[in-house]
Amino acid sequence: MRFLLCFLAAMASVPAAAEKLTLERIHADPALSGPGVRNLKVSPDGERVTFLRGRADNQFQLDLWEFKLKDKSTHRLVDSKALVPNETISPEEQARRERERTASLNGILSYSWSPDGKQLLVPLAGNLYLVDAAKPDQARLVAKGNVLDPKISPKGRYVSFVRDQNLFVIDLKTNAERQLTTDGKGTIHNAEAEFVAQEEMGQRTGYYWAPDDSAIAYKRYDEAPVPVVRRFEIFADRTDVVEQRYPAAGDPNVLVQLHIVEPATGVQRQVDLGSNPDIYLVRADFSADSKSLVYQRQSRDQKTLDLVAVDVATLAQRTLLTETSKTWVSINDDLRFLSNGTFLWSSERTGRNHLYLYDMSGKLLHAVTSGEWGIDNLLAINEKTGKVYVSSNRDAVIDKQTYALALDGSTADKPQRVTKADGWHDTTFARNGAVFVDTYSDPSTPPQVSIRRPDGSMVGWLEENALNASHPYAKYKADHLPTEYGTLKSNDGQTLYYSLVKPSNFDASKRYPVFLSTYGGPHSQHVARRWGNTFDQYMAQQGFVVFRLDNRGSSRRERAFTDAIYHNLGAAEVADQLVGIDWLAKQSFVDPKRIGVFGWSYGGFMTLRLLSAASDKIAMGVSVAPVTDWSLYDTHYTEQFLGMPKEDADGYQKSTVFAHLDGLKSPLLLIHGMADDNVLFTNTTRLIDALVNRGVQFDLMTYPGAKHGISSRAGQRHVYAKIAGFFKKNLGGEAAK
Repeated sequence: MRFLLCFLAAMASVPAAAEKLTLERIHADPALSGPGVRNLKVSPDGERVTFLRGRADNQFQLDLWEFKLKDKSTHRLVDSKALVPNETISPEEQARRERERTASLNGILSYSWSPDGKQLLVPLAGNLYLVDAAKPDQARLVAKGNVLDPKISPKGRYVSFVRDQNLFVIDLKTNAERQLTTDGKGTIHNAEAEFVAQEEMGQRTGYYWAPDDSAIAYKRYDEAPVPVVRRFEIFADRTDVVEQRYPAAGDPNVLVQLHIVEPATGVQRQVDLGSNPDIYLVRADFSADSKSLVYQRQSRDQKTLDLVAVDVATLAQRTLLTETSKTWVSINDDLRFLSNGTFLWSSERTGRNHLYLYDMSGKLLHAVTSGEWGIDNLLAINEKTGKVYVSSNRDAVIDKQTYALALDGSTADKPQRVTKADGWHDTTFARNGAVFVDTYSDPSTPPQVSIRRPDGSMVGWLEENALNASHPYAKYKADHLPTEYGTLKSNDGQTLYYSLVKPSNFDASKRYPVFLSTYGGPHSQHVARRWGNTFDQYMAQQGFVVFRLDNRGSSRRERAFTDAIYHNLGAAEVADQLVGIDWLAKQSFVDPKRIGVFGWSYGGFMTLRLLSAASDKIAMGVSVAPVTDWSLYDTHYTEQFLGMPKEDADGYQKSTVFAHLDGLKSPLLLIHGMADDNVLFTNTTRLIDALVNRGVQFDLMTYPGAKHGISSRAGQRHVYAKIAGFFKKNLGGEAAK
C-alpha cells in the first residue's frame, strides 16, 4: 500500500519570505518548487533528454519537452493543449491514474521512444499519436478511442496497446491493426494488471514484448471469483452505487493465466503456471535472445517467490531460483538480462537487499554487491565497461545516492559513489549507461536537474532551478526554516531517524506546540534529506515545532527493521513514535502538553492508534482516510503482514483501531473522501459508529466525490486549511509565554 506516497512527493514544493507563506499560495501557480520535471528519458540515440513539465499557468497540465545535448537547448516538443484542446478521460483511465497516484494531472502523462530515437509514442485523451522528433508539429494519430498502456515494440515494427480489455498491435510498415485477443469482456481482462497488482505490486503493465518483436507475453485474468463490493460514491449532487470487485483480506483473488502470442500471425499459446491457481503472477520478461520467457510466481502467503524460465519454442520450463522468507519476500524490478546469457537479480536473503549474477541455468555466479548496506534498485548496466549502477542510502540512511560497482563482483563491498552532494539524488540512465540525468535536492535546495557522465562529472544543466530573484520561491526564501536530523533508539535498540523544524523566530527560552507528522507504514520513508514538504514549512512558520520519525516497518532499511511489524500492525510503530514523543517532551523548547499528531492513510491509522495508546501524552490528532480494520483492506498488502484472517484472527483483531479505542480521549478530527476506492469510506463509517456508541465526541469533515488523495486543487486547499485550523484551535500557534 503505497497509499499517499506519490501525493506527498507532489507536495514537495516549499515556502516563505518577504511575503508570508499561505496555504492559498502553496496550491497556486507557478509551483513554489520551480519548474519541475518528471518522466525523464534519455533517447536511444543518446542525443537528447525528454521530460514532462507542467505549464506556467497550470502546473498540473503536462507537456512534453526535450533537451538537446549537442547545443544544450531546451524546447517544447508537444503542447498537450494544442494537440487536444479539450481533454476527456475514460473511466478506465481515471481508475488507472488513481492507482498510479496521478489523478490530479492532465495532459501528457506518459510517452515512449522508438528504438532508433526518431519517433515518440504519445497517448493523450484516450488516443495515440506518433510524433516525429525532428518535426514534432506533425503528430500522427495512429489509434483512437480508449487506448491504454501503449508501447513501441523493441525493434520498432509495431505499436501495441490495450482497448476494451483486449490486446491490439499496429504494424507500422502497413498501418494494419490486428486484434490479438477477442475474449476480453465482463470479468475477463487481457494484457492488463489486476487491481491489487497495480495497487500493491507496482505493476504498470500486463504485457511484455520479446526483444526481437517475435512475441508478446501477456497476463489474462478472470476476476469472477473476486467478491463484488457495493459501495456508495457520494458527490455534491448525486450518489452513485458502485459495484467494485475488491479482494479484501482472505477473499479469493483473480484467476490468472500467462499467454504468448505472435503479433505477426496472432497464434496463441498458454504457459502452465503450475497446479496451484491461488498465486500471484508478479512479473514477466524475455531473455536478451528472446528464446526464454521468464516469469515470477509468488505464493499466496508471499513467503515464496519462484523465478521460472519457459522455452518459447517448446514451452518447457525450469525454475531458475526460489526466494523464501519466514515473513514475506519483497518484490523488485531488478531482473535484467545481459547479452552474454547471464542475468542480474536482487535479493534480501542476507537481511539486506543485494545484487547477484546468475547464468540461465540458474547457477549463482557471484554477488555484485555485498556488506552491511543494501541497494534501493538497479539503475543501469554498461556491458562494455563492466559497470553496474545502483541507488542506495549506504552513506546516510536519510539520503539517496548513486553508486558504481564492477559487474564481475570485485568491488561488491566497495561501491564507488557517483553522485557527490549530500541529500537526495534520483537518477535516470541512458540504456547503455553512457550518461545519466540527476535530479538533486536537499532541504534548502529545490530540485535541480543536470546531465552527467558515468563518473558524475557535469555535461550541462537541464534545469538549474537556481533560487534567485525570479524563482517562484524567492519571496519566501528568507523565511525558509532549516531541517535538523537526528537519531533515537527503539525499545529493542534499533536506530530511528527523525527530522525537526523549529518555529519562526525561535526562542530557546520558550516552549512551543508540536506538529507531529506521521505515516509509519511499510514501503515509505518519511524522514529524508530532500527539498521539504511545504505544509511542514507552513506549520513551522505558524509557530509549531514540526517533527517526523521513521518507525520500525519503514522502508529502505534492513529486514530486521522492517520485519518488526509482522502479524501485529501498529504495535512496534506506535512504540517507536512514542519514543519520539517522549524525547520531544523532555526538550526545553517543547510544551509537552501541546503535542499533536497528523497522518493520512496508514498515517491516519497511526494517528488513531497513537491517540488510543497515549492520549495522556498527545493533546489532539487529525486522521485522514484511515484504515480502521485491516480485514477491509486488500489481499496482497494486508496478507503480506498479517497472513490470512482465518489463520490469525487474533492478529487481525489486535491490529484494528477498534481493539484500542477505549483509550482515545484527546480531541480528534476525522477526514475522509466520500468516493475513496482505495481505503474504503466504510473504514470511517464504522469508526464513527464505534465512537458514537462510546460517547466519544469528535470533529468530522467529509469530501463529496473525493478519492483517497482528495486531489483537486480546491480540495487540497480546503483539507490542509482544515488540518491547520484544528491544530491552531487545540494547541495554539505560538510559543507559550
